[in-house]
Amino acid sequence: MLKHLEKLESIVIRALVVLMALVVLFASLDLAWIIAKDLSTPPYLLFDVNRLLEIFGMFLLVLIGIELLESIRMYLDHRLVHVEVVMTVAMIAIARKVIILDVKELDGLKLIGIGVIIVALAGGYVYIRRCYRDGSICIPERHPE
Repeated sequence: MLKHLEKLESIVIRALVVLMALVVLFASLDLAWIIAKDLSTPPYLLFDVNRLLEIFGMFLLVLIGIELLESIRMYLDHRLVHVEVVMTVAMIAIARKVIILDVKELDGLKLIGIGVIIVALAGGYVYIRRCYRDGSICIPERHPE
């Protein structure tokens, strides 16, 4: 029974890789189409600020897709979730949110919340990178009471 579940899991993961690759491909093509279309319509070779922010948001969405694809691939290869890749995806996602954010429409508490999320993700990422560099396991030591 366990062997059948592992085989099913492998099939599902491979299907996810193919689907994610297709999503990243089509999102990239869509982004290229939008850029080419905007550059070829009057005023030529110029973007307005809102359109530029929209393009940056789409660009970051493609990067998120690539990082998720990498995460799925690493799980397929090693059967473990690479925490650094997950943290990178989270940081790119929050960066995208900040870039496309209209600050005028948010109250101060939401902006503070986004700031706390950014600091927490950055701190977690630094901690994870330091653990990889030091070769430690990133598990806090237990002290006998």
